[in-house]
This record gives sequence, structure tokens and C-alpha cells, in this order.
Amino acid sequence: MTSRLLNSESAGEMLTARFREMFGASPRIFRAPGRVNVIGEHTDYNDGFVMPAAIEFYTWVAVAKRADRILQAYSDHFDEKVTLSLDALAGPPRRHWSDFIRGVAAVFQSAGYKLPGANLVIHGEVPLGAGLSSSASLEVATALALISLSEIEVPRLELVKLCQKAEHEYVGTLCGIMDQFIAVFGAAGHALMLDCRSLEYQLLPIPQDVRMVVCNSMVRHELASGEYNRRRADCEEGVKLLRPHLPGIRALRDVGVGDLEAWKQVLPPTVYRRCRHIVTENQRVLAAAKALQSGDAGRFGQLMYQSHASLRDDYQVSCRELDLLVHLASSRSGVYGARMTGGGFGGCTVNLLRADASASFKEDIAEAYRAATSIIPEVYVCEPAQGAQAWPDKNSN
Repeated sequence: MTSRLLNSESAGEMLTARFREMFGASPRIFRAPGRVNVIGEHTDYNDGFVMPAAIEFYTWVAVAKRADRILQAYSDHFDEKVTLSLDALAGPPRRHWSDFIRGVAAVFQSAGYKLPGANLVIHGEVPLGAGLSSSASLEVATALALISLSEIEVPRLELVKLCQKAEHEYVGTLCGIMDQFIAVFGAAGHALMLDCRSLEYQLLPIPQDVRMVVCNSMVRHELASGEYNRRRADCEEGVKLLRPHLPGIRALRDVGVGDLEAWKQVLPPTVYRRCRHIVTENQRVLAAAKALQSGDAGRFGQLMYQSHASLRDDYQVSCRELDLLVHLASSRSGVYGARMTGGGFGGCTVNLLRADASASFKEDIAEAYRAATSIIPEVYVCEPAQGAQAWPDKNSN
């Protein structure tokens, strides 16, 4: 943990210095983490269960109040400054990073929170386009920064919902609630099992001798967005066809494995396979929670491999590169389990392994993947991180 804390200290000091240089004032600083979904994929929009963990890659936002109704935001990643009026935030997505800032300010104002003008400097550590939720971390950190200037209290769950609304309406991504939720409610050393229907959650400790390692395939296949929509439509079709036989079901969350098998004949083969992934994945998340509670990393790893196979064969959202990364991980010493994580068709895998194997694993899998694909992956050894907070944390010792 020491090196990460030193990095955080450096990031906070760097951001403070940059802000003073640009705006001639001392800022308040907030940060929100990215996340990896350890198990529970595509279950969120079926009212199911997910198990993400916040990771120690943060989006940082430095902020100070202005006397006018202007938001002036600078992103060091894009080396670009934008100017927005708090009185003219409406409009469709512009496909620009400032949509996140505009959207957060707009939805909080629409919810009745009065925001002052502000200067902001944004520094991002969450890798972009890797499926590690850089979007939600930016939304949450920006929200904390803006509301801090108003000296107002926003319940944490409302903050989550408003940030999700900002992404829906101003970015144009109809995301589930998982990413914003874990950015706010994440806890150091823990994964979080979330019921996406009730929004009840349970923090589950990751054993101290276990590490999460994220492997970025560095590929993203273009067919992803259309295929996501088809998967969601298949799930909705499955519920529609099953409902006459299983009265009262609202989503695949309400369907058991036995129910699905008893009525599989009413479903087209493809729809059945999509439903089977969701129904069995929900069961895997619940079983994974029990495995963590009992400290059984081996059992958890088996469930990860089963999840990947289901995503590959039933939901069909994997790809050659992700399958290769999982295969390579499965033959490495000290690895409990591996699976694709995120929407699919590229992006990352998440691996669970013994802490003493993480250094050699990082080198070995990177070299084996490069040899097979000529692509150099990015490999991140992650520790479960704390959710969004002010920096420095006044509650820390």
C-alpha cells in the first residue's frame, strides 16, 4: 500500500500546484475510483446481482468557487479547457469529455441543488476505454467537487442515481447503476455484492493473500454496441415468453435454473442460451459471495472460469483475445480463476491469484500474449480501494 499512498500524495500535490498555476487559488480536491467487476456480467439490466470492487486508479478533481455562473474545466489528459454556463447546460450529447461535467451540473441543478460557478482541473488515472469505469469515476468526483462549493448535503444513494442520470441524458450511455454505485460505496480491501433491484449491498473482504490482476487486451471490436442491444432484447424476449408459464416474473432475476429448464421448449435456442447465462450467472454471484465469506479463493476462482465459459458460449460476448488471456492465465501457477470483465468484445480480463504469484504472473502473461498476438497488453495489479472522498481524507490517521 505504501507506494500507492505515495502516488496519491504526489497526485494531490501535483493537482494543487497545477490549479494554483492556472487559476491563482488554492483548490479543494476530490477523487473517485475506477472499478473492476469481479463476477456478475450483464446481470445488472436484468435486475440481478453483481460483484464489483473499486480499484486504486482514481479520477481527481480540483475545484474552487467563481463569482459568476461559469464552469471552467481543464482536463490534463486532453490538455483542453472548456467553458460552460450554468444557465445554458441543456442539449444532446456532444461526444466530448465535457459532456460529463455538463451533465453532472445539469442534473444536480434540475434536482433542486443550487450550484455556484467553479473552476475545475481534472486528472485521470483510470485507463480510458479499458472497461474500468473512467466515466463513472469522473462523474462522481465532479459531483462531489461541485456540491462541496454549495455547502449542501446530498445523500450518497441520491448522488449515485443523479450521476447515472447524467450519463444517460448528457453522455448518451444507458448504463446500469453498478459503476456509479461502486465509485461511491466501495471500501478498501473489499468487493461489493449489489442487488441491482433493491440496491441493497454487502461488503465482502478480499483475503489479504489474494490479488486481483487486470489484463487489458488492448482491443475493442466495433460490433459491440449493436450486439449489446441484441442481448438485452433477447433477455426481454425470454421474460415475455416465460411469463405465461411463470406468472409474476418481472425480469430474468426472478427465474430459477429449474424453471428455465422446465420451460426451455417455449424459447428459441438463442434466446434460451442468453437466458441461461443470466440465470446461472446470478447463481454464481451468490455462490461467489459465500466463497469469499468462507475465505475459499479456490471455489471463487472456479466460479470465475464458469462465468467466462458462459459469457463465451451462451451469451457470446467474448472474443479471441479475451479467450486467449483466460487460457494463458489458467496455466499459470498461483492463479485461482480468470474471466472477461465488462461488456465484452474486447477490453479486460480479471484474474484472482495468490499475492506471491502476482509479479511473475504479470511478466509471464504479458509476454505470452504479445507472442501470440503481437499486441503488448497492459497488466495492472489492483487492490480493492476506498470509494469517493475528499483529499486528503480528514478521517484517515
